[in-house]
Amino acid sequence: MTSTPDRDTEPARRPRRRVLRRRVLVPAAVVLAVVVGALLPVFQPWRLVLDQQVDEAVPAASAEAAEAGAPAAAPPEPVVVASGELISHEHATTGSVQVLSLADGSRVLRLVDLDTSDGPALRVWLTDAPVLGGRDGWHVFDDGRYADLGELKGNLGSQNYPVPPEVDLAALTSLSIWCDRFDVSFGAAALTLG
Repeated sequence: MTSTPDRDTEPARRPRRRVLRRRVLVPAAVVLAVVVGALLPVFQPWRLVLDQQVDEAVPAASAEAAEAGAPAAAPPEPVVVASGELISHEHATTGSVQVLSLADGSRVLRLVDLDTSDGPALRVWLTDAPVLGGRDGWHVFDDGRYADLGELKGNLGSQNYPVPPEVDLAALTSLSIWCDRFDVSFGAAALTLG
């Protein structure tokens, strides 16, 4: 004889299932919320859809250097001592790079018409690594020597970064927009002197 479930026991099983679901789902939801809450500050995904526009003018020599020259003469224009075109790495990146020598002897790296994604902990680096296209070039810039010129001011526009006097442009021949949080290049340019 086959037995059939008693209809009186079926309603008792439903509350047990609900309790069991609550015991599993509520802690799982709490763990998920904690994990998401911990990872949001690390990955900062909103930065991939928000843009920071920066449009700085071409730098000029300091006022003191201009006053030291001939009183009626305007300070000379900056001289381009190195330049290159940005290529894409981890994120689509376009624009150009110039290293300018100013009349007072200082140097400035200028990103011109930069267009890349924003991201966490983006830095501007001069490096000795070769600029390689594709995924091969994403991770090479922290393997050798580099000079950190500072935090990327914005992911769009033209911006200036002072180059310290001790930086040797003959040795540091490339630029990377480097994501220090994930050790990856967003874009890079090989710099040609002259």
